[in-house]
Amino acid sequence: MQVTVENGRILKIDGGDANPATRDFICAKVRKFTGRVYGDDRLLYPAIRKGPKGLGVFTRVGWDEALDHVAERMTQIRDTHGGEAILPFSYGGSNGLLTQDTTDATLFRAFGTSRLDRTVCAAATGAANQALYGKMAGVTYRDYVHARLIVLWGVNPSASGIHLVPFLKEAREAGAKLVVIDPRSTSLARQADLHLAPHPGTDLPLALAIHNYLFERGLADTTFLAEHARGVEELRRRAAEWPTARAAQVAGVDAAALERLAEMYATTSPALVRCGWGLERNRNGGSAAAAVLALPAVGGKFRLRGGGFSMSNSTAWGIKAAMWADIPEPPTRIVNMNHLGRALLDYTDPPVQMLFVYNCNPLVTMPDQNRVLRGLEREDLFTVVFEQVFTDTCRFADVLLPATTFLEHYDIAKAYGPISLQLVRPVIEPVGEARPNPEVFSALAGRLGIGPSEEETETLLRVVGRMPGTVGSELMETGIATPPHDGAPVQFVDVFPLTPDRKADLFPAALAAQAPAGLYGYQPDPATDDHPLALISPASEKTISSTLGELRERAGMLHMHPSDAAARGLTTGDPVRVFNHLGEVHCPVAITTDVRPGTVSLSKGLWRKSTYNGATGTALVPDTLTDLGGGACFNDARVEVSLLGRH
Repeated sequence: MQVTVENGRILKIDGGDANPATRDFICAKVRKFTGRVYGDDRLLYPAIRKGPKGLGVFTRVGWDEALDHVAERMTQIRDTHGGEAILPFSYGGSNGLLTQDTTDATLFRAFGTSRLDRTVCAAATGAANQALYGKMAGVTYRDYVHARLIVLWGVNPSASGIHLVPFLKEAREAGAKLVVIDPRSTSLARQADLHLAPHPGTDLPLALAIHNYLFERGLADTTFLAEHARGVEELRRRAAEWPTARAAQVAGVDAAALERLAEMYATTSPALVRCGWGLERNRNGGSAAAAVLALPAVGGKFRLRGGGFSMSNSTAWGIKAAMWADIPEPPTRIVNMNHLGRALLDYTDPPVQMLFVYNCNPLVTMPDQNRVLRGLEREDLFTVVFEQVFTDTCRFADVLLPATTFLEHYDIAKAYGPISLQLVRPVIEPVGEARPNPEVFSALAGRLGIGPSEEETETLLRVVGRMPGTVGSELMETGIATPPHDGAPVQFVDVFPLTPDRKADLFPAALAAQAPAGLYGYQPDPATDDHPLALISPASEKTISSTLGELRERAGMLHMHPSDAAARGLTTGDPVRVFNHLGEVHCPVAITTDVRPGTVSLSKGLWRKSTYNGATGTALVPDTLTDLGGGACFNDARVEVSLLGRH
């Protein structure tokens, strides 16, 4: 990106020309990032709570006092309850290689704290991809133009990956057909040659029905499967349970449209499936992802440029945090982050006495919000929040520490879609007294006797010095590393599964044992008569998860199909109560055909100020886990909607 700075202050953020994948433009979200850097919610200095938890009143202190206080409490808690009574809590999907798993990992591992299973996103899809293909590199943006069929499954690039959109346009101009599978009629769905809008949680039957079509009609690539795959017969048996008519009935889609998709996929090459993260956010998410990812193997879509699948290519570099980790992970307790509410309220061996939050806003992003809230309200819980802005979670902190943004610190960023690795360099000095993550965790470690303190640039040099080949030197010399396979590998030609025998495992035994209904086993819908509507929480054009939620000025809108609204006597703009046994959200409703009947939609990442009653969609989400990977089941929320009242 290109950042215009005058007198040490950012004036403008726009696209740069260093990366051809971004093509001189950026999303509107990041273009408005100065609103976060200089906004009223920016944390400018360390502070300690004054008054009751949740009141949001803090007293300014210096960094030394704040860090001394944190170190003292950490020592007290460890000596009294053991290190596992301390829970570090972070996610940071858009962070780079310095802002997590560097000095923070050193600190918490050496101190013997509980470990966090970061599973709120990409857990189920990641488990499937790892088991089937070892996270083999996928098709990159620039090869989309070679595809003649592109299936966007559970992904909406217009909101969450805008740089793919021009490549989709080029592919269509070159003759590609576009299929979108999404419960909503998104912008790309409206442009597509075929749009299937399944009921949330039913992607698995759809994918298995396509497999069944390929197997039953003799269209499976048996030569490829014999040479490059295992577990074929087990997958075939599971798929046989899902003829087109049954899958269409369960998913709530037209059977003819589903058969048309299967026929298009069978007869078109190169064919490309872009597997997103939307299809994983339910009880069947892991098996659904595995079934979708197995399609190119069964259909014979690999070995052609523009054919196969794409997900995240961030692992294509073979770079892992273990390369610069000096301390191995201890065998301490593992806490699934989706069970934060349970951990804070129910864990007893030992109870969680300290929560250290960074790179995350758990009060509005974790399932079962009301349980998380009750945990954060505990007066005996010592909570540290290391953040850029005053989030909803900050309100319940005992100590606040101000963090830098990507515009104020060094980092190393891996892309999701393209295979790129770049050095992130600060363009301004830290605002206020904000400090970068590596320095803060290093300073805290020094106070606790865990090695010497380390400056941010020292962490940077240590990390790049342990990268493979010439990657580190290229980053330091030019800011950009040369990607493997020229950044555009052809699957099963340039790259192969990172499995022991370099074959695709279409029925991994470990996944089969993990899934409650067995791998590819369908678990029925959790709806009840009292709560019949499926609530989904898709990415929006306004926030990156909850990041930038402070800039949102209007209330979040619940989107509902006209037939569901008519049955409840609702019209656009009505204030409604969205509720189930876990909680309720009060917000306005928008009546639209953009969402399928039986499904309502409320954007993810909303802050509590964006609803009438201070509860967001996560208040309605159970903390149940996906069939694979222990991921979050956001789209398994089942609700009812009623009118609050009219003026």
